[in-house]
Amino acid sequence: MKIEDIEAFVAVVRTQSISAAAEALELTQPTITRRVQNLEEALGVELLDRNVKPPRPNAMGRQVNEQCRAVLREIEALRALAGVDARPSGNLRLGLTQGLGDLVLPQALARLRESAPGLIVQVSTAWASQIVDRLAHAELDGAAVLMPAGQVLPRDVQSQLLGSVKLVVVAPRGGMPGARARLADCARYGWVLNPDGCGFRAGLQRALAALGLPLDIRLETFGRELQLQMVAEGIGLGLVPEPLWRASAWRERTEAVVVPDFQPQVELRLLHARQLGKFAAPLHDFGASVAAALGLGDAAAPARARRRA
Repeated sequence: MKIEDIEAFVAVVRTQSISAAAEALELTQPTITRRVQNLEEALGVELLDRNVKPPRPNAMGRQVNEQCRAVLREIEALRALAGVDARPSGNLRLGLTQGLGDLVLPQALARLRESAPGLIVQVSTAWASQIVDRLAHAELDGAAVLMPAGQVLPRDVQSQLLGSVKLVVVAPRGGMPGARARLADCARYGWVLNPDGCGFRAGLQRALAALGLPLDIRLETFGRELQLQMVAEGIGLGLVPEPLWRASAWRERTEAVVVPDFQPQVELRLLHARQLGKFAAPLHDFGASVAAALGLGDAAAPARARRRA
């Protein structure tokens, strides 16, 4: 029984797709299929119901998956323990909230190259919920994530607060009567937002629903600069982390609207598994760089991580 076979099976169950598991592990689909079959042969049981498309874990497969996840967690802990005194090297797999890359990655990667030249850094951007899921399944070593305050994390994911970030409603400069408005007044202009899955969008939708108002999407697209350009051109209003708006090339053609009944904030958190080993210092450097790029200053100083229930 091989570790890579266990990893392949867990990835198939988590992603509910052989093709998605292959993408997550950066392998080919035939390789994933072969590794799952190897595990089945080693255990002497079938783990997937292949009568449905895509294949799903059967009753035994679900039990084996839970045990396999526990095995992978212990393997990660063992690797971390063995690497505590080692110089950082190998692959460091990092996650970052979708949309932060342009602002924070150049500085953060430059710092890592300087402090740990032996590392091969791999960065994935995604929604916070997707990053947390990948951390819980040992597919990432750490991440810097914007998330709502008080969000509950899996028991195997630890969290360090780096600071709070204000979200601002952004309008075309001079496009609204005054720079102060109620959320209901903003709603009639429509919105330029991320596609569904974004936590910022979900929070706005909940706030509007509480007022009995729909979320009127005029444009949904990835890319903060493209969104702010569309806001500047009058397509709709945006909802953006304030540091990203202040750093934008479109800042002079847009303005932040004060909305007294809607003032959301999110937390920047450094997330990681229980044991970091040789990756502890590089990961905290990464978190400090991301916080500094967002203007959080001393809030990024490394502190003792604490587990969130």
